[in-house]
Amino acid sequence: MSANRGKLRVAVVFGGRSAEHEISCISARSVIDALDPERVEVIPIGITREGRWHLLKGPLPLPAESGRMPEVTDDAGSRVELATEGGVRELVAADGRREPVDVVFPVLHGPMGEDGAVQGMLELAGVPYVGAGVLASAVGMDKDVQKALFARAGLPVGPYEVVREHEWREDAEGVAARAEGLGFPLFSKPATLGSSVGVVKVHGPGDLEAALDEAFRYARKAVLERAVPAAREVEVAVLGNDDPVASVVGEIVPTGHEFYDYAAKYLDVDGAALRVPADLEPATAERIQRMAVTAFGAIDGAGMARVDFFVEGDGPGVGTIWVNEINTIPGFTSISMYPKLWAASGLAYPELIERLLDLAVERHDAESGRSTAARELSS
Repeated sequence: MSANRGKLRVAVVFGGRSAEHEISCISARSVIDALDPERVEVIPIGITREGRWHLLKGPLPLPAESGRMPEVTDDAGSRVELATEGGVRELVAADGRREPVDVVFPVLHGPMGEDGAVQGMLELAGVPYVGAGVLASAVGMDKDVQKALFARAGLPVGPYEVVREHEWREDAEGVAARAEGLGFPLFSKPATLGSSVGVVKVHGPGDLEAALDEAFRYARKAVLERAVPAAREVEVAVLGNDDPVASVVGEIVPTGHEFYDYAAKYLDVDGAALRVPADLEPATAERIQRMAVTAFGAIDGAGMARVDFFVEGDGPGVGTIWVNEINTIPGFTSISMYPKLWAASGLAYPELIERLLDLAVERHDAESGRSTAARELSS
């Protein structure tokens, strides 16, 4: 494990224990390919579905290269762990060898990676990392909690109900009545997952049981959301720490799919058209951008996030705008909206990655200063 200390050593961490394991691997490949080898030494760290960390020789092959979705397995590389001594910033191999790390870029989607778990571990180890902190990561993973914070910030949130698994098992009639109160069609989602995994469109009462059973495969809470009539799905990328900025607004138009589901996102190359920028009146686009920055602040975001909206009506002049959700580790695949939005805003993919690394170090240095002050106060 030789170290070239003339370069910034970036550990790109991907895979993980969630149902979004494969998408994480694909996103990580795009990030690794975009890093400048003249400035950065990449340390690819794959996490198996069981949670074991491995130092890999390189990124995993894409589906177009291997004919299958990528997966981190135990034979992919040598086992490593994060050093437990605070501030050491090293990965430790099973044989005791150590791999220095300057910054961690978590490209992890879903629970046990995007929800604050890994972020908390990195905080304890004193390692700078890209993206939101523990609180914002946890909130950004929970569609129930984030909606409450959006509403408190004055953002328009569509009608929804939160259903816990025990409520559904113990009082299915009561839950069905709440769903009826929302009105059909509606969407059923796991409260703590992304990439449209477990999302089902419920056209009527007869579809509710199967939809909730699917949601509870992945989470203990489900969210029922009333479908927005004539909805257009638009998204905004946010970048920054204390002074975040918003990208242009983009629109997703599913083709051949009833909504922007998992297949449309990742399996069907023609599953959706991305319109960047979206066909919106300038005043409407600016309003959505302001709302995206407000949503980012509402969860105490840092580094990056993608904020998703629904708008009613067609054409540049739209009706009501609803905040749908925020994603603190948005997809970074070659077809993902987050990098495309920044490219359309004048920030190319490699420069975007560089900016995210700078923001990670900036935030870590600021927090380290506060930690030093706290220690001095208590001594």
